[in-house]
Amino acid sequence: MKYRKLGRTGMTVSEISLGCEHLQGKSYETVKSVIDRARMAGVNFLDVFMSEPQVRTDIGRALAGKRQSVMIQGHIGACWVNGQYQVSRDLEKCKFFFEDLLTRLQTDYIDVGMIHFLDKPEEWDAFVHSETMEYVRQLRASMKIRAVGLSCHDPITAKKAVDSGLINVLMFSINPAYDLMPKEHSLIDMFEGKALDFSACTPEPARAELYRACEEKGVAITVMKSLAAGTLLSRERSPLGVEMTVGQCLRYALTRPAVDAVMLGMQTPEEVDQAVQYFDLPEEATDYAAALAGVRMFADGRCMYCNHCLPCPAGIDIAAVNKYLDLVQLDGKAPESVAGHYLSMKATGGDCIACGACEKRCPFGVQTVKRMARAREVFGA
Repeated sequence: MKYRKLGRTGMTVSEISLGCEHLQGKSYETVKSVIDRARMAGVNFLDVFMSEPQVRTDIGRALAGKRQSVMIQGHIGACWVNGQYQVSRDLEKCKFFFEDLLTRLQTDYIDVGMIHFLDKPEEWDAFVHSETMEYVRQLRASMKIRAVGLSCHDPITAKKAVDSGLINVLMFSINPAYDLMPKEHSLIDMFEGKALDFSACTPEPARAELYRACEEKGVAITVMKSLAAGTLLSRERSPLGVEMTVGQCLRYALTRPAVDAVMLGMQTPEEVDQAVQYFDLPEEATDYAAALAGVRMFADGRCMYCNHCLPCPAGIDIAAVNKYLDLVQLDGKAPESVAGHYLSMKATGGDCIACGACEKRCPFGVQTVKRMARAREVFGA
């Protein structure tokens, strides 16, 4: 394992760190085995954005007696309401669920307190002057958080936050598909199937400017979506139309300015082993330049399974529905082999009321209403 200084926070973190999102829904035994294997491999930094109570409790149990050996990136504004993940700026909700995070993780502090999922400049402007921002300041002053962070997918919003001097760490989505998008287009264009020319392979200016600003101001970047939910690993599924390896994706992210850690989602001890093999690979095996030469572009609304689209008034776990649909449409699984899992859900695509609230919240432009209807056609419910 290799380590980097986390900006100007004074912390030193592992280049490959653990994004715990995919541990949600796993057994305690699985959660513990992944965390134990990660720690043995030298991973000392975890991201816990999930608000679901059980996974928080299980991570806390897995870390019992070992809290000082890891640093935790925890989120302020990720809430669990009526059995669903929800993003909230409400002061009382943010307080309750941050204290819940501390209690369930069996700790009295969080190393990086992430202001959770602000993706529009006007949202940032409003948040800066809110009671909840004052609460964040109080947490920092009392050392309940050691550094202030922001999770964001939009470079304009992120740069406003960096320029404000109010954050120490930025959690940002970085991979070649996002960085190399032609400047006249947006992420929504990418996921609506518009014809884009990636042949120049030059970073989108706003994103490049953001990375430079972070580097200049000492704001650390922790990376999410480095594999684009695994789609970059398959030529058929990748928005770039080329297949990359985990090593190439990791090297790409780790060579961006100001990046200090890649929060990689790992669901099994074997995936931890595969990830840390990156450090033993020869340079040519992680060289991403050849893979990106002359890439082409296609996309039809790729779900990143992040569930930022929630809450759903019909109670649908939208990411889970999309995963099962992708298993059939993209991975070629027989519908009947997936149907049992799909039909056991409390709410399925057939329960969608087509309100469109999910599409407004989605940072990746996924046409969720159409996909719920397609899932109903594929699985019959």
